[in-house]
Amino acid sequence: MGHGGDVIAELTADHREVDELFAQFSDAMPGSADRKRLVDAITIELVRHSVAEEQHLYPAVREHLEEGAALADKELADHARVEELLKELEEREPDATDFDRLVVKLRTEVTAHVDDEENHLFAQLRNHVHPYILESLGEKVRAAKKTAPTRPHPAAPSAPPANKLLAPGLGLVDRARDYITGRGQ
Repeated sequence: MGHGGDVIAELTADHREVDELFAQFSDAMPGSADRKRLVDAITIELVRHSVAEEQHLYPAVREHLEEGAALADKELADHARVEELLKELEEREPDATDFDRLVVKLRTEVTAHVDDEENHLFAQLRNHVHPYILESLGEKVRAAKKTAPTRPHPAAPSAPPANKLLAPGLGLVDRARDYITGRGQ
């Protein structure tokens, strides 16, 4: 969950973790409980990652980058599409007729988002934001992931201050549900 380094290193490491989970999903037997477990793991990682970005990265993008508001809005729209797909998957069993189709759609959305962040947004941050700020953002993102929700909440606010106020409470409820059900363990 926490990798260390500045915000770019932290979020890039998260991206690689999700890539690996998608690869494991592809290798798992269609319709298997293993596939459901992997989708749960993908969901947990993506939700924590997204919440941390929404709380800390995108406000910094708005503040420090030219055209930052438009960039942040685009990234938030990407997150909204992913969260809707995660919510649909949460309601499906791995043997549902559209389960694999939804995972392919999710992977396509996530891959496009990651490519855009890593090839455009992160380069702009590296070129225009002081390394001290990037380090500080890395610490904030790691802290946010510890209390972030683990389940999709598409109706929850995605911008400060509301997201910073609600996310820890949602995270606590999600982690309690996960503990009781054994999800993510």
